[in-house]
Order: sequence, then structure tokens, then C-alpha cells
Amino acid sequence: MVVFACARCDAVLTVPVSRVALPAHTHQHYGHELMPLLVEPGTYAVNPEHFGAPWRRWAEFSEEETGARGVFAPEFSLPCGTPGAVAVAPGDTRGTVLIPERSEGYCLGLSGGDGPNVACARCGQEVATRIDDCGYWQAVWLVPDAVRRLDVDVPEPPVASWEELARERRSTPPVDPAGHWDARWQAAVGMALAHLVVAADGRPVALPGGLVTAVFRPALDVLLPQGPPEREVALVGPGLSGVGRSGAGLSGVGEPDIALVPRHPQTGEPWQPAGGSAVVPLEADVWMHLAFHQTHPLPPATGGVPLDVLRDDPLPPHTNHLFWADARVFRHTLARLPAVRRPWLRKIYDSAPRGGWLR
Repeated sequence: MVVFACARCDAVLTVPVSRVALPAHTHQHYGHELMPLLVEPGTYAVNPEHFGAPWRRWAEFSEEETGARGVFAPEFSLPCGTPGAVAVAPGDTRGTVLIPERSEGYCLGLSGGDGPNVACARCGQEVATRIDDCGYWQAVWLVPDAVRRLDVDVPEPPVASWEELARERRSTPPVDPAGHWDARWQAAVGMALAHLVVAADGRPVALPGGLVTAVFRPALDVLLPQGPPEREVALVGPGLSGVGRSGAGLSGVGEPDIALVPRHPQTGEPWQPAGGSAVVPLEADVWMHLAFHQTHPLPPATGGVPLDVLRDDPLPPHTNHLFWADARVFRHTLARLPAVRRPWLRKIYDSAPRGGWLR
């Protein structure tokens, strides 16, 4: 594992942490409430893009500059901070102090809008930006130029194999305890939808039914044309027999046209199917739930209630609302796919809401 230290005075600024993939909800802004941690304690994630202040309007960039950044559709403004910011849980920081004059926020905390707001307690160098305002996932973003990574004598958790992940089947339920669709699901589906509309190539798609249809169909009905399905989407990945639950493609044989695959929670790499299906990555904890969660039978059996029967003490959380994917995450992802330069995809991008939901 590693710790991060001040680049000026070598003071250790974090506990030992191990790297994980940057979450899909990193760029989500959700409502007006205090949000949980962006990354779990004991872990860190790296944002490869430019991060934080200063910001410049889109019109101030040339097409070559935005293309070099990997942004292919216009956004209102782009951050110009150093790329490679490191996200850690606020509780994993050590030897730091807040900078009082950098305490910009909206109502409940710090937004980081005026630049780094955390300094090294030993030498005073600005080393990080803490973000914990309402609607933002809580994290401390270490400034890449101000810190350095040091190896420590703490064993690094091994990278789990796909087989191990399939056996563990760790997943995030789609509905939170309050009965609302989970914000992480809305962000994960928003990110996957950007890849899915590219893979659909402007044609209607068939979904495998169940929860996959419940979370993808409302947005696809808005984003893609209506009509008889021309491309099939199937769950494909570790632990599933064949090519996925929905079987072969629309022709009845072979691989599906579009494979909805898990994205490794540590490396961020998507599962690679053996065939020629177009790959749409989805957060592993969401994919595992879609692939392996069983709909429990409601009628109790005689002679006692089996473990796999839905119980009423308490009932699992349910919601009566349609699922709406996160529009901000969808736009952020689609803008970074070169295919968005195609006229029909650019039209989808331009018409998608800048915030809120895809509906």
C-alpha cells in the first residue's frame, strides 16, 4: 500500500491506502443533502482529467486543445487544475489543516470552488481540496504537484480475479433504505447509457427484461428511435453461462450485438467477452445485482419460510417511481467519447439535460 506525503516537507498526509477505480458517480451532483463518501476508507482513486480551479469557458479553447484533453463536445467551462488529482476519504487524511479564507460553499459545507482549501500542517503548503457540500460526494482531493506517493510496508490487497468477484457477488441494492432509487445506480446507468447509445448506432435495441429493462428503458425511449428492435443487449460476464441471460442475438444464434459487462472495481477495466459484441461497461456492484439478484417468490411455503422467500419483517425497500438515469453523468461521459462528433450523437448530446435526469 502507499501513503501520500507533502512534496515540500515530506510530512505524511494520509493513512496507508490502496488504489481503486474512479467511481462512476465522481461527477454526480445529487440534490441538496449531505452525501456519503466518494471512496471507501483505506482506498484512493485517481482522476486522469484536469481538476479544479482555475476554470475557462469553452469558447476560450481551440478544438485541438479540447481534443487533446479528450473532450469532444462543448461544455460550459473546463477545469484547468493539474490532471491526476487523488481522491481519499476525509477520515484518512493526517497532518492537514483547513484554510479558512478558502471556505467557499453553498449551504452545508465546502465546494472547493475557489481552489485548494487544505494545507500541510507542518509547512503550510496547499495540498488538497476538501469537498463535502450538499449534493457532492465527500472526498479530499490531493493536488498532484503538492504531494508524492510513498510505498509503505503494508500488504497491498491483491487484485481480485473475475472468478472471485463472481463468487462474492458483492452488489449495491437499487433502492436505498428511504425507498428512493440509489444515487449510485442512477450515475452508473447514466455512464453506461453513453456507451450504449454509441453501440446502438442510432437503432432501436432489445433489452433482456426484468430490472435491466426497468433502469435502461425509460432513458432509451428518449434517446433512441422507436420501432422494432434491431440490436440486442445482453448481460455478459463472469459467472453467467453462455452469452448472458437473454441468450443469443436477435438472429437466435451467436453473441448478442451489445454486451453489458462489469467494470472491475479495482482496475476499472471492463470484462472482455470472447465474441465480437460491442462492449458497454457498467459498475461491477450494479452489474452483479442485475446478473445474480433473484426475484423472491411472494407466497410462503408450508412447513416454515425458506430463506429465499420474501419476508415481511422488514420488507426490502421498494419504490413506485420510474427509474431516471443521471443526465449530468451521461453528458460528461458522452462528451469524452470521440463518437459524439457524429451528427446524430451530437444531437442527442445537445438535447440532453445539463443536470437532473434523462427523461
